[in-house]
Amino acid sequence: MLDQVVTRFAPSPTGFLHIGGARTALFNWLYARGRGGKFLLRIEDTDRERSTPEATAAILQGMEWLGLDHDGDVISQFEGAARHAEVAHDLLSQGKAYKCFSTQDEIAEFRDVARAAGKSTLFHSPWRDADDATHPEAPYVVRIKAPLEGTTIIHDQVQGDVTIRNDQLDDMVLLRSDGTPVYMLAVVVDDHDMGVTHVIRGDDHLNNAARQMMIYNAMGWDVPVWAHIPLIHGQDGKKLSKRHGALGAQEYQAMGYPAAGMRNYLTRLGWSHGDDEFFTDAQAQDWFDLGGIGKSPARFDVKKLENLCGQHIAISNDAALRHEIEAFLTAAELPALNETQSSDLERAMYCLKDRAKTFPELLEKAEFALVSRPISPDEKASKALSTVSNGILDELTPQLQNVSWTRDELEAALNAFSEAQGTKFGKLAGPLRAALAGRAVTPSVFDMMLVLGRDETLARLSDAANLARTS
Repeated sequence: MLDQVVTRFAPSPTGFLHIGGARTALFNWLYARGRGGKFLLRIEDTDRERSTPEATAAILQGMEWLGLDHDGDVISQFEGAARHAEVAHDLLSQGKAYKCFSTQDEIAEFRDVARAAGKSTLFHSPWRDADDATHPEAPYVVRIKAPLEGTTIIHDQVQGDVTIRNDQLDDMVLLRSDGTPVYMLAVVVDDHDMGVTHVIRGDDHLNNAARQMMIYNAMGWDVPVWAHIPLIHGQDGKKLSKRHGALGAQEYQAMGYPAAGMRNYLTRLGWSHGDDEFFTDAQAQDWFDLGGIGKSPARFDVKKLENLCGQHIAISNDAALRHEIEAFLTAAELPALNETQSSDLERAMYCLKDRAKTFPELLEKAEFALVSRPISPDEKASKALSTVSNGILDELTPQLQNVSWTRDELEAALNAFSEAQGTKFGKLAGPLRAALAGRAVTPSVFDMMLVLGRDETLARLSDAANLARTS
C-alpha cells in the first residue's frame, strides 16, 4: 500500500494557464489534498524556443488565483537534463537501449519502401542488435529497446484497461544526436524522482503512457497509477478553443468570476458525486475520487458556471469577498477602490451578494455606496425625480432627522410619511432610489439608508430636492 499520495501538475510554459490545464491541476490538487498527500508543480520547459518566463509567470498567477497551492519549490524540467541523460546512459550500459546511427534520410527511405509495400512504417533500426565493434565514428541517437512481442496494458482509473500491441511500439528515442534528452524520457525520470504516485492528466496523453511504461519497466521502477481525463469541449461538442470565448484562467478572473465558484464548476466538469452540484472546497476534497470521473468529454456551460458563482458569492465572508473584488479590479485593469470605498463596500456586502453572479454585477449594485456626491442620476432615475414635487424630498428630510437609524424605525417613518402624502411607499421608492443612488435598480431603500448612514442619506435627499427644484 502506498505510504503517501503524490500528484503533480506539469504545464509547458508556452502560454497562459488554459482552462483545461486549470482543471487538470485542480483534480491533482483535490486528490492529493483530500488524502493528506503532496501536490507538486513542475514546469516542463525543455522546449527552449517556445518556453518563456512570462508564460511561467502567467501559469503561476493563474494557479494562485484559483487557490491551488503546491508543496515545495517549483521544479524546472530543463534543469534536470543531466539527470535525464544519466538514466539513458544507464539503460545503454544495461543493454536495454542502444546507439542508432541511422540518418534521417535512411529513416525516410525505410518508411517510403514500407509504405509502397503496404507494410507498417514503424521504423526498425538495423543498429538494435549491432555489435559495438561495428559502430562508426558518427552522430547517433539513443533508442530504448521496445518489447517485440505480447501486449502492454495501461491500467487506467478512468479509461479502464487499455491494451496496446507491442509490435505497434517503436524503439523510442531517448537522447537526440546532440545528447539532449527528449520530453518522453524527462517526464518519466522526473515523475519517478519526485515520487509521483498518481499521474492525472488529459486523455490526449493516453498513448504516451504505453511508451513511457517502457522506461519504467526497463529501469525496474514502479509504474504510477494512471488516470487520463477527457478533454473539455464547448457547447457545440468541439474541443474548447478561442471561438468558444475565454480560454485562460486569468481571463475568468478578469471577467469577475470568484475563484471558489470556478473551483466548484471545474471540479464538477467531468466529475460527479451523486447529484451534488454546489459544494465547498472541504466537501470537494473529501468527496473527490478517480472513480467519479466520466469517460466522455465535458461541455463548458457558462450559465452553469455563473449559477454556481452566484451561490459562492452569497455564502462568502464579507471581508474575503472585498479582497477578492479588489484583486479582480487589478486583474481587469479597472480603477482601484480607495480606503473609504473599500470599507463602505464591505459594510454594504450583506445587501449586495445574494443575487450577484459575478463581481461586475455586485459592483453595479454597490454603486450607491461607492459614488460620491453630487450624484448625477441616469436617465431612468431622472424621470423618477422629475415626477416628485419640489418640496416632497425637502419635507421628508426633517422627518428623518430624529428617527433611530434602524431598519424597523426607518420603515415605520417612511410608511407613515407615505400615508401622510396620501400614497403608498411603493410610489415613493422610485424617487428615493434615484436620490440615494442615481439609478432605478438598486438594493432596497432601507438597506441603502442603513449603509449610507444618517448624514449621507439626508445630504443626498437634499441634493435631489434641489435638483428637482431647479429642473
